[in-house]
Amino acid sequence: MIDWMISVRFLKPLPLSPLEAQSSMAVGRRGEQKSLELRVRAVEEENHALRRDLSRTPRSSPARHPNSDHHGNQTRNHSEEGTGDNEGQKSAAVVGNRSDCVQQPMVDKCETIHVAIVCAGYNASRDVVTLVKSVLFHRRNPLHFHFITDSIAQQILSSLFHTWMVPAVKVDFYDADELKSEVSWIPNKHYSGIYGLMKLVLTKTLPSDLQRVIVLDTDITFATDIAELWAVFHKFKGQQVLGLVENQSDWYLGNLWKNHRPWPALGRGFNTGVILLLLDRLRKLRWEQMWRLTAERELMSMLSTSLADQDIFNAVIKQNPFLIHQLPCFWNVQLSDHTRSEKCYKDVSDLKVIHWNSPKKLRVKNKHVEFFRNLYLTFLEYDGNLLRRELFGCPSEADHNSENLQKTLSQLDEDDPCYEFRRERFTVHRTHLYFLHYEYEPSTDNTDVTLVAQLSMDRLQMLEAICKHWEGPISLALYLSDAEAQQFLRYAQGSEVLMSRGNVGYHIVYKEGQFYPVNLLRNVAMRHVNTPFMFLSDIDFLPMYGLYEYLRKSVLQLDMTSAKKALVVPAFETLRYRLSYPKSKAELLSQLDMGTLFTFRYHVWTKGHAPTNFAKWRTATTPYRVQWEADFEPYVMVRRDSPEYDRRFVGFGWNKVAHIMELDAQEYDFVVLPNAYMIHMPHAPSFDITKFRSNKQYRVCLKTLKEEFQQNMSRRYGFAALKYMTAENNS
Repeated sequence: MIDWMISVRFLKPLPLSPLEAQSSMAVGRRGEQKSLELRVRAVEEENHALRRDLSRTPRSSPARHPNSDHHGNQTRNHSEEGTGDNEGQKSAAVVGNRSDCVQQPMVDKCETIHVAIVCAGYNASRDVVTLVKSVLFHRRNPLHFHFITDSIAQQILSSLFHTWMVPAVKVDFYDADELKSEVSWIPNKHYSGIYGLMKLVLTKTLPSDLQRVIVLDTDITFATDIAELWAVFHKFKGQQVLGLVENQSDWYLGNLWKNHRPWPALGRGFNTGVILLLLDRLRKLRWEQMWRLTAERELMSMLSTSLADQDIFNAVIKQNPFLIHQLPCFWNVQLSDHTRSEKCYKDVSDLKVIHWNSPKKLRVKNKHVEFFRNLYLTFLEYDGNLLRRELFGCPSEADHNSENLQKTLSQLDEDDPCYEFRRERFTVHRTHLYFLHYEYEPSTDNTDVTLVAQLSMDRLQMLEAICKHWEGPISLALYLSDAEAQQFLRYAQGSEVLMSRGNVGYHIVYKEGQFYPVNLLRNVAMRHVNTPFMFLSDIDFLPMYGLYEYLRKSVLQLDMTSAKKALVVPAFETLRYRLSYPKSKAELLSQLDMGTLFTFRYHVWTKGHAPTNFAKWRTATTPYRVQWEADFEPYVMVRRDSPEYDRRFVGFGWNKVAHIMELDAQEYDFVVLPNAYMIHMPHAPSFDITKFRSNKQYRVCLKTLKEEFQQNMSRRYGFAALKYMTAENNS
């Protein structure tokens, strides 16, 4: 296959293929066949000679003495693309650093490949997902990820992998905070901070029985099966314990600018974005002592590291060159500033690992950057649900969550007309918490309130308006595809309003199935509220200006901390897309009288908010209690420990009604706030309400789910729940 590709690259394509020649022979065109055979033979001989010449001819070196370097860095005698044991010179099949056809050591079919990644913070947690996708896409072996994380990344990634449920993938986390003392004594100028030094302590951090591991930066993209890289461990010889690709910039040559003084390195040095570590041998060589002594000595003159762990790795290798097994450069094609990576490949088939190691990331300059960017974007927007595939012939380890899910689903009747509704209740949606940076400082008076809402892509335009109306914390669950998540990211990063707010938690729940899982989304947003209280709203509502502070004052006035109360915020609506938002209750009442505003759903569903008693609210100056009634679905503020929404209700219908019924069954008092209000803004009908109105089976199934929910209420709350059955029958 490689021979054929080389032929295409260096020679003009043949007008006829051997198959065409066979076809022509069948019709008697023997002269053309003979001519073609001679031509093919000549091409093959020319290609063979060309490959032989290329493999023997060393790559031209930069304009400097081959055995000297700035600051005493020595070059190696083997080529830049070698592997430390002059493998490139031994194999005539290596052309321009492409992978060859020589038989490679095979990785056992079901052998587990171990991968270690240091990941800290919100942005790195988002970046590492693209790396993981690229690895999962190509892999054919079980994987074991070892994440060295701070508390933020662990929360995000543990939730993501738990809900991703990828077969034959195991994940372990190691607390980076416990490792800080091991490296905090090293001054580091690199933007990665203290976490950029933690690869140095992996021999100590990872399990003592783990013998080998591939270590990756978060800004890596794989273009091949990671098992190919794992197989390179079989090529390590003697005391080789580190597998690295040569650095593809002139950084360690010290000639990038005047007075540039890099750490010592062997020749161009090595890049630590991709590392093969033989952990068992490193421990025997006392790696911890080795790198510490080297770092202490060099810091006496260098004062700090510029490239974090990479500087120290290189200083150790400079002293101990026998440790290094140089990987072919296609295992770490570095797209950094001043990169020479273009000399590393000549064809797309050469590429195996792309490393976006410039702070500019996708904006880095490279003549082939468009190709690299498209490859990256492919995995960035790739549907992660498609990676939930079993490995053929490799049974996964028992996963109790997966087994329980399969058992539950097997008990459902697939012939039930409402099967899809019932199944959605148990669907595990891949969830990425805190998709953007989040900051929240708890208040000291325990009155803080978080606005909770959920949305899909078609309601994105409401975010800025809500942020302007509500200055407090917000927890949002967004139902998006992988591609839509990236659109949202670009939208948010381009919005001054959203970027100025650190107290908004964006939690992505990835699309799966045919229904909008409205109550699952609400539950996800509720679970990640960090305040004592939460205001359960919807994305189409704009809260009145000052509602956040008003609710906080109400917490103290109504003794919310010790009583079961649900504070009702009266809901109104406008049919106008442009509304002069009322700045006071008096202004709202004026617009209500003029017909600019209406009580919410007055025209189509009065029962939903009738118990709020809007007539009383008009003149009320103090909070007042109201009783639960059938179909009551107000927007309320409750304590954080309030019950969640029932997941059986998806799409349109009864999703809030059931929750309010649950609050009533748990003896919550409904208290209407006299000076609070919210206004529903107009929008096109949702897909789910359209299905409800047009699909009879949808309405039948919703009625069935309602009846089952009421029966469950009766079993859980006994006699007290009979009123819900009676109220429904009378409504």
